[in-house]
Amino acid sequence: MAAVTTATAAIALIALLVPTVSSLEFVESSSGLGTPELEGGNTEFEFADIDADGNVDLLSIGDHGSPYIPPSQHGVMVWFGDGAGSWSVYQNGYFGYGGIAIGDVNGDGLWDIGYAMHHAYSSDDFGDQLIEVALGDGTGMNWTPWDDGLATSGETWGMFGTDFADVDNDGDLDIGSNSFGSGAGVHVYLNAGDGTWSQSFGFVGGNSALDFVFGDINNDGNADIAVSHAYGTIYFGDGTGGFTLADDGLPPSSMNGTALGDVDNDGGKDVSFITAYPEQGVQVWVWDEDLEQWINFSGSLPTTGGYQATQLCDMDADGYVDLIAFGHGTCTLWLGDGAGHWTQDAQFTTPPNGSCKAFRTGGDVDHNGLPDIALVAEQGSWPNYQNHLHCFRETTAPESLTVVPVFPRGHERFVQGSAQFIDWLSAVPTSETSSAALEYSTTGSSGRWHTIADDVPNSGRYQWTVPAVASSDCYVRYTVRNSRGVRTAVTPAAFAILSDATGVSAESTPGEKMSLRCFPNPASSGAVVEYTVKWQGRVRLGVYDVSGRKVACLVDSHAPHRGVRTALWDGRGDDGRDLPSGVYFVRLEVGEERAVHKIVLLR
Repeated sequence: MAAVTTATAAIALIALLVPTVSSLEFVESSSGLGTPELEGGNTEFEFADIDADGNVDLLSIGDHGSPYIPPSQHGVMVWFGDGAGSWSVYQNGYFGYGGIAIGDVNGDGLWDIGYAMHHAYSSDDFGDQLIEVALGDGTGMNWTPWDDGLATSGETWGMFGTDFADVDNDGDLDIGSNSFGSGAGVHVYLNAGDGTWSQSFGFVGGNSALDFVFGDINNDGNADIAVSHAYGTIYFGDGTGGFTLADDGLPPSSMNGTALGDVDNDGGKDVSFITAYPEQGVQVWVWDEDLEQWINFSGSLPTTGGYQATQLCDMDADGYVDLIAFGHGTCTLWLGDGAGHWTQDAQFTTPPNGSCKAFRTGGDVDHNGLPDIALVAEQGSWPNYQNHLHCFRETTAPESLTVVPVFPRGHERFVQGSAQFIDWLSAVPTSETSSAALEYSTTGSSGRWHTIADDVPNSGRYQWTVPAVASSDCYVRYTVRNSRGVRTAVTPAAFAILSDATGVSAESTPGEKMSLRCFPNPASSGAVVEYTVKWQGRVRLGVYDVSGRKVACLVDSHAPHRGVRTALWDGRGDDGRDLPSGVYFVRLEVGEERAVHKIVLLR
C-alpha cells in the first residue's frame, strides 16, 4: 500500500488519454451464445483471442451437460467473436464439466489451453484425465494433448477451477486447479517444457467452492494462489512451486466467488469474495506489504445481497480497479478509487432466478476500449431450470483510436526469465482493423526502448518472457495503429525486474538511500553484515538461498536505524541448524528500497 500516493498521481495521466465515461451502461450481446444449449451445474469461461484475428473469443468445457448429457455441448467449446458482439461456436472432444485456462505453455507463440473436469469420458488421450493441457494450432479448433503426469496425485473425484502462471519463474507456464466439490483438494503442477508435468504443491480433502486463480499478492515476484476451499483461501508462493497458507487476519469463514486484482495500485494483487450464506455480501481485502497483514478495504460495500461471485477489473479504464458482483439475477458494479471507497455505478438483471454458475470480466468484445462481462445464469425453477450463457457489453461508442495500459500498471515485481502477461485496453472505431506493438525500457519512462513484439493482434493480451536485466525503473510502451493513425501509452509507474535468484532484487545500489557490505567473502562459516540506512523506516535484513527461500532473519524492526549498523550471521538457519555450503544472498529492505549482496558459505 505504500505506493498508492505515487500511483495515484501517475494514474491521473492515463485519464487524459481516454474519453471520460460518466456512467457505464451494458446491453446484452449474446447472439450465437445459445448454441449449444447448456444444461445445469457450475462451469468456467475465459476471454481470449484464441485464433489471433484481433477479436476476443469465449472458451469453456461446459457444465454438467458436457459431453452430450443430454444437450449437444462437448469437449473444448470456442465461441468465436466477430468484434461486434455476435458469436459462432466450434466444439472438439468428448469430455467436459469443469474449468479452463488460456496461455502459451510451450513457447511457440500460439495460445494453448489447460482444463480440469468432472467428466473425463474420452477413450483417447484428449479428455481422459481430470486435469489436462492441450496445445493449440492458432485456429481455436484443433488441440494436441500435452499432459503426461497431470492428475496423478490423488485427484480421484473431479477437478474444476483452473489457472496458468509461471510459479517457478523458469519461463514457462505451470498449472493449478481446485477440486470439484469435496475430496480432491488443490494441486499445482510444474511444466517441464516437454509435455510432462510434476506436482510441486497439493493436498486432498476438504470441501470446495470451485474458484482458483494465480496472482502475485505480496508483490515478491512469485505467483500466489487465491482459492475457494475449506482448508484456506490465500497461499503465498516461494518461487519454486511451494506455497504457504497466508489467511491470518482474513475473515475465518470459507470464502466463495474469489477474485484477484490490484485495488490499491501498490503492485500486489488484492482479494474480493462473497461472505457466507445467508448474508452473501461482498468484501475486498488488501495485503499491506509493509505491515505484512491484511487490511479490510470494503468500505461501504453491502454486507448482504445474495451475491455469488466477484470480479476485480478496471471497468471504466480510469486506472483504478473496480468491483463487480453477480448472483440470483442481479449484476452490480462499484467503481473504485484506489483508497477503499466504492461507488455503485451500474446494475442490471438477468431473467428471474438467474443463479450464478460462471462469471468473468476483462475481455473487450466490441473494441470500444472498455471491458465486457460474460456470465452463466441458471434460469427457471426446479425441475425446469437451465443454464444460459450471456454476454453484456459496455455501450460507449469509440470516437477515436486509444490505448490504455492494464498490466503491468506500476510497482509490480517480476523475476528475470519468468513468463508474464501484458494486458491493455484499446478503443477502435467501428469496422477498422488495428495492430499492436509492445516495447520495454529498464532505464525509465523515456527509454531506451527494446522490442517485445511488433504487429500483433490488438486484442489486449500478450505473453512475455521477462528479460535478464535487474532494474527498478522498468516500463512497457504500448503502441496501437490503424489506417487513420497511431496511439501510444506508457505504463503509468515503474515496475521492477528482480535478479534471477527468485525474490532477490538488485533494485538499489550502495551509496543511494542505503548501503550493504558483507565480509569476509567468501565467508567461512558465517559473515559480518554491515549496513547503512539514511532515513527512518521498517528495516528488514535477511538471508536467502538461491531459490529465493528466506533461511535466516537478522533484523526486522521499526526502530530508527539511521547510520551504520552491524549484524552477525553464524551460518545457521532460523531453526538453529547449520546451513550447507553454497551461495546465499543477504537482502536489506527499507520500505520499497532494497540492496542485495551475494555471499558464499563454506563449511
